[in-house]
Amino acid sequence: MSASLATVAYIGAIILFILSLGGLSSPESSRRGNLYGMIGMTIAVLATVFGPRVTMAGIPWIIGAMVVGGSIGLYAARKVKMTQMPELVALMHSLVGLSACLVGFANYIDPMVALNLSSAEKSIEEVEVYLGILIGAVTFSGSLIAFGKLSGKIGGKPLLLPGRHLLNLLGLLAVFAFGWQFLHAASISAGMIGLTAMTVIALLFGIHMVMAIGGADMPVVVSMLNSYSGWAAAATGFMLNNDLLIVTGALVGSSGAILSYIMCRAMNRNFISVIAGGFGSGVGKPAKKADGDAQPAGEVVAINAVETAELLREAKSVIIVPGYGMAVAQAQHTVYEITKLLREKGVNVRFGIHPVAGRMPGHMNVLLAEARVPYDIVMEMDELNADFPDTDVSIVIGANDIVNPAAQEDPTSPIAGMPVLEVWRAKTSIMMKRSMATGYAGVDNPLFYKENNRMLFGDAKKMLDEVLVALKS
Repeated sequence: MSASLATVAYIGAIILFILSLGGLSSPESSRRGNLYGMIGMTIAVLATVFGPRVTMAGIPWIIGAMVVGGSIGLYAARKVKMTQMPELVALMHSLVGLSACLVGFANYIDPMVALNLSSAEKSIEEVEVYLGILIGAVTFSGSLIAFGKLSGKIGGKPLLLPGRHLLNLLGLLAVFAFGWQFLHAASISAGMIGLTAMTVIALLFGIHMVMAIGGADMPVVVSMLNSYSGWAAAATGFMLNNDLLIVTGALVGSSGAILSYIMCRAMNRNFISVIAGGFGSGVGKPAKKADGDAQPAGEVVAINAVETAELLREAKSVIIVPGYGMAVAQAQHTVYEITKLLREKGVNVRFGIHPVAGRMPGHMNVLLAEARVPYDIVMEMDELNADFPDTDVSIVIGANDIVNPAAQEDPTSPIAGMPVLEVWRAKTSIMMKRSMATGYAGVDNPLFYKENNRMLFGDAKKMLDEVLVALKS
């Protein structure tokens, strides 16, 4: 393939990637967006493999690597459950970071790269290598820790080391110092010392950064790592002089940054406070009743599945708010069956989705789409909050922090000012939980004690199955 034809193919792939992002902005067009992305990536890979920069001798090696990687990806796509998507996404981000590191080291030690470069060009190339490995190493180790937290292999409680901000500052200064040594190294072996030292510091920083972030901020972490992986890919593109990789990485990096901003707004937090860590215990604690106007007050009223079914049967309008508990219990299919039955009886059923519900952006949308819940009844928080006063029953399935009235009623609460779904304004709210434990933010929830609230305790899947049976009887 000629250089001009490869360039045209890259431009076509870039256009398809932009269309893919546009399609993924809405559930109705997400399938089309995925298709655009797949076609664009196919064109990009073919243009690269058969382009002028790859020799015929290298093609069998590349195809062999693609077969191995594609087989692993296909196996993961078939075996990984939809409830495991957050940790899979984090793991994929780590691979992007690792590839940036490997490409950076390979680029630096390749004598053919420096052979045709002037002194100024060589300096620019070294800066690209240094920054690419730095971003890649942080992305790699941080994503692995995020994978561990999301999969439950690492506790969600933030690890707050004494003087952690000073440690981060010292690490940053060391990165600058090793960068200076790297750029002024007299030989490749001397430069490798500074490059390796920086890589170790970057790996430790990625671990420290994500370990200090609590479970309540994990949706922000996932989108943040998504942004990091994009910038790591862009840095790889600069190292390889690949325009397509630069543009694609910039698209992913910028969209991930915007998504992180949206996530932070949804939690009334700024990005710096998320990176500083410490929000979200990761371990539910029993909700406490205490003295004081801002503290929970009242009695908890528990109901069973039959009583829940009766409330739903008599309702004209129902809003369902899913959370991480629904994902853990894998109850989305039963939720769909209940929704279908209620709609057949003329009940107006809608779903309220909070931007940070679950463990990654769009987590609840993905699960509901898998269960074939119609897109047109799945709505954002801002679309539904005004409708709760006219709603007969609001039912919360495994969510906690995103429906906590303390965000509006208690100015001293850690989540004060956070936009929440106002489920307590419905005529009756039903909270489905295993226990009285707090959510990932570790904040007490006064909703438990509201006069119009009812608590349906137990595993979400088991209890909803019982509700479904009762509705059918």
